[in-house]
Amino acid sequence: MALSLRLWRSLPLGRSAALGPRLPTGAAGSREQCVLWRLRGAEVIGNPGAFKRSLLFSALSYLGFEAYQVISQAAVVHAAAKVFRVEEILEQADYLYESGETEKLYQLLSQYKESEDAELLWRLARASRDKAQLSGTSEEEKKLLLYEALEYAKRALEKNESSFAAHKWYAICISDVGDYEGIRAKIANAYVIKEHFEALGYFHRAEQVDPNFYSKNLLLLGKTYLKLHNKKLAAFWLTKAKDYPAHTEEDKQIQTEAAQLLTGFSDKN
Repeated sequence: MALSLRLWRSLPLGRSAALGPRLPTGAAGSREQCVLWRLRGAEVIGNPGAFKRSLLFSALSYLGFEAYQVISQAAVVHAAAKVFRVEEILEQADYLYESGETEKLYQLLSQYKESEDAELLWRLARASRDKAQLSGTSEEEKKLLLYEALEYAKRALEKNESSFAAHKWYAICISDVGDYEGIRAKIANAYVIKEHFEALGYFHRAEQVDPNFYSKNLLLLGKTYLKLHNKKLAAFWLTKAKDYPAHTEEDKQIQTEAAQLLTGFSDKN
C-alpha cells in the first residue's frame, strides 16, 4: 500500500490529476495550454490501459532503482567482509603455527586452496610441507604433499611477485621435489632455485629481512660456515638453530642435527 501511494505521488498525473491540474500562471498559462493539459490528463484517466502502462512503467523504474541501490550496497559490504575474513583466517593460521598445531593448520588452510590471496597460499604451502614432515605421514602421502606445497607456493608467487615469503617457500619446495625427480631435474631446478635462493648471501639477507624466520635457514648458515672453516660463526648459527623454538616436526629434526654438529664440533676442539 505504501509503495502504491509513493508511486502514485511520483506520477505526473498523481493526486492532482484526479482533481484537475492547476492553471499555470504567466505567459505560459494561456487558456489553450490549460485545455490541452486537461485533454491529455483526461486521455490517460479515461484510458485504463494507458494509465496501467504508465503506472507499471513507473513501478518498474522505481523498483529497478531500489534494486540497484541494494546491489551496490551489498557489493561494498561483501568486499569489506571478504577482506576482514582473510585477515581473520591469517590470524588463526599464525596462531596454530606458533602453537605447533600442524594438522589443524593444514585442515584450516586447505579449505581455501582455491584462494587468490598470496598470503593464504604461501602459508598453505608451508603447512603442506610441514604435514609432509610429520612422522606419521606415509612416503606416498609425503610426496603428494610436497608437490601440493610447490603448487601453492608457485601460485602465491604468481599472485604477488614481491612477496618475500612466497619466493622463500617456492625455492624450498622446488628443492624438496627435486629428491623425487632424479639428478637431471635437480640440476635443472638448481638454476630456478638460484633466482630465489642464493647460498650464504641469500641466507644472510633473509635473516636481515626477517630474523630467525626459519630454523633451516639458521642450520644452513651454520653448515655453510663449517664448509668455509669458519668455526666461530658456524658455532654461532648452529647454536641459534639448536635453540630455535620448535613449531614443526622439521624444527625438531633441525634442533637434533644442529646439536649433533655442535657436539662433533666441540669434540674436535
